[in-house]
Amino acid sequence: MRRLLLLLGALLFAGFAAADPRFTVVKVDLRTERLELFLRDDAGVPFKRFDRLDAWLKERHRQLGFAVNAGMYHEDFSPVGLLVRNGREEAPLNLADGAGNFFLKPNGVFLVSDKGPRVVESSEYPALAQGVRLATQSGPLLLRRGVVHPAFIPHSDSRKIRNGVGVIGHTAIFVISETPVNFYEFALYFRDVLHCRDALYLDGTVSALHSTALHRSDFVRELGPILGVASP
Repeated sequence: MRRLLLLLGALLFAGFAAADPRFTVVKVDLRTERLELFLRDDAGVPFKRFDRLDAWLKERHRQLGFAVNAGMYHEDFSPVGLLVRNGREEAPLNLADGAGNFFLKPNGVFLVSDKGPRVVESSEYPALAQGVRLATQSGPLLLRRGVVHPAFIPHSDSRKIRNGVGVIGHTAIFVISETPVNFYEFALYFRDVLHCRDALYLDGTVSALHSTALHRSDFVRELGPILGVASP
């Protein structure tokens, strides 16, 4: 896994050099590493925290190398939208209307299949569902085919710590902001610096990152679904 910490340093990506202390980027090459979705232990108890998940994995002779919160969830920690783990749908696609960021249409799905990772608009998912190994739904989409979500306001004063995921080829690119940013700034970072055409917002105030390479394991609030890479 290639991990880039953008704190008072330079990001070198696809020949583009930029320095931006506002963001930390983690890239996962799905050709060599396996992303997994975690929610509950064998007794059905939600993990809620990276350290609890790591302890559970260590009991199975594995170690959590990287993890982020994987989308929005209800008070019981169950996902608001689609959740597919190990090829099995555990929560259905949610195309309903409602209030809050999840329902700010278009929202989207981050998925992994044998063809690699993708970020798609939620209504496009059913046609792609066959062969999907992993999927999580969240919202809003940050980028769709290179276009910023139409509801985003360039100079919005709604600034929060945010995290999301974009894709390029077989690589999933996870980003967490280190300072509060608005949606528009976050989307532009994925598009103009990381050169993603499709990217999905995962969450705001619960945004958290675990990385052994960065010697970091955040705890902000208890989490629902968690995306992670564990060894072996």
